[in-house]
Amino acid sequence: MAQYSGAGQPILVLPEGTNRFIGRDAQRMNILAGKVLAETVRTTLGPKGMDKMLVDSLGDIVVTNDGVTILKEMDIEHPAAKMLVEVAKTQEDEVGDGTTTAVIIAGELLKKAENLLDMDIHPTIVAMGYRQAAEKAQEILNDIAISADDRETLLKVAMTAMTGKGTEKAREPLAELIVDAVMQVEEDGEVEIDHIKIEKKDGAIVDESTLVQGVIIDKERVHPGMPKKIDDAKIALLNCPIEVKETEVDAEIRITDPAQMQAFIEQEEQMIKDMVASIVDTGAQVVFAQKGIDDLAQHYLAKANVMAVRRVKKSDIEKLAKATGAKVVTNIDDLTAADLGEAGLVSEKKVSGDDMIYVEDCKAAKAVTLMVRGSTKHVVDEIERAVDDAIGVVAATVEDGKVVAGGGAPEIELSKKLRDYADSISGREQLAVAAFAEALEIVPKTLAENAGLDSIDCLVDLRAAHEDSVVMGLDVFEGEVTDMKEAGVIEPHRVKKQAIQSASEAAEMILRIDDVIASSGAGKEMEGMEGMGGMPGGMPPMM
Repeated sequence: MAQYSGAGQPILVLPEGTNRFIGRDAQRMNILAGKVLAETVRTTLGPKGMDKMLVDSLGDIVVTNDGVTILKEMDIEHPAAKMLVEVAKTQEDEVGDGTTTAVIIAGELLKKAENLLDMDIHPTIVAMGYRQAAEKAQEILNDIAISADDRETLLKVAMTAMTGKGTEKAREPLAELIVDAVMQVEEDGEVEIDHIKIEKKDGAIVDESTLVQGVIIDKERVHPGMPKKIDDAKIALLNCPIEVKETEVDAEIRITDPAQMQAFIEQEEQMIKDMVASIVDTGAQVVFAQKGIDDLAQHYLAKANVMAVRRVKKSDIEKLAKATGAKVVTNIDDLTAADLGEAGLVSEKKVSGDDMIYVEDCKAAKAVTLMVRGSTKHVVDEIERAVDDAIGVVAATVEDGKVVAGGGAPEIELSKKLRDYADSISGREQLAVAAFAEALEIVPKTLAENAGLDSIDCLVDLRAAHEDSVVMGLDVFEGEVTDMKEAGVIEPHRVKKQAIQSASEAAEMILRIDDVIASSGAGKEMEGMEGMGGMPGGMPPMM
């Protein structure tokens, strides 16, 4: 990019080959990227949403309708589109569900903003209006939230999250397992989701999924001579190797006599023997080591009838500590009987051709494992994603104790109240608040479209129904407006709160950009953006 001085000499400010989009061009391009991304995931929303098949460069296939998974797997290069992917990731991290909702609201806010920009309303005014609307929306959401944290509500929340995600047939038994798992790890009103481990194995139907009061480790015993099953087991957790330590610095041992060699080997053996003896003396019957276990140590442990597992992941060791009450020990010499944990049963079982260690029947286990089953690898992967979402929403409901109706009911209510609020505002922000209200209707509209219903009729019916009740939503199976609370279609308050907050903030940020400067290496994503060349494979416009 060059500027010309008074003498007609070009002054280079940016290097050769830099791409730059200024003003309305930059805004149009960013808005278009946001709209296309929202259109891509829009068809997956709701119980009747369709799935996407994503194939990566290695030919690996992912079949899913989980918004965040689709966006993560797509090789997105456009910078504005990447900002919307962040919205989905934040939604996933904070609540675990509602990722598609967040992205389509953000896309619709950008679409409505484009109309306002065409009316010569300044982007800052639009952004300010959106911020006001988002704050008001949070107040309205708090007003329409329903207090509930009983088991029945939690089951409904879990089933709503899993509807339309490949778990349809077994959502009731799965919901029972999920609620049990969350209630088990809940401490003082807080739920640490990391303490619920999900293991998946194909080769069985979904109904065969189970909840283990303890931890399943995807490993096997280190030695075939070790016991396969131990009742009332005492468990030691080590994050150090059971082998002779290597010297920290390069050291050389000079041996001049064969007898010295023999003595050296015997000394090493004795050290390992002592290590094993100190473990066995504490009364430990099962050892989980985060690092390696020497071949000789395996032999001595097997002789002592101790089951041992090596190279266990750090996260699994932490879960085992939570489940069994054991302390993680860094030095074998420090291990005492007080550091051991307990489990009713530790056994090695074959699941779908792989050996796995089950640590179950733990008293007051604060870590549990959901063993998710499915007929094939792709099926079980999608079930795992649905279960993961459901755990997130049940945990959010337990922590907050607040829910809202599903089926587009909160969005219609927010839209109605925000229209009234817009009328009370003077200035051009009023138009932005009204646009925000309209944008929220994309959720029930999309639910209707994905179910093959007439979206305009459905919206009209919903608006009319909301004159009387805030819980009226769209039953896509029957194709009519019904009481969502009665129908058991319930979502956590936090899902909607987070979706609206992050969608509006992302839209505001994108609207404030009026200059995109891309270095020569990154410029290719932007070129031909009008034809949507910034998406993988030059995706055609989906407007």
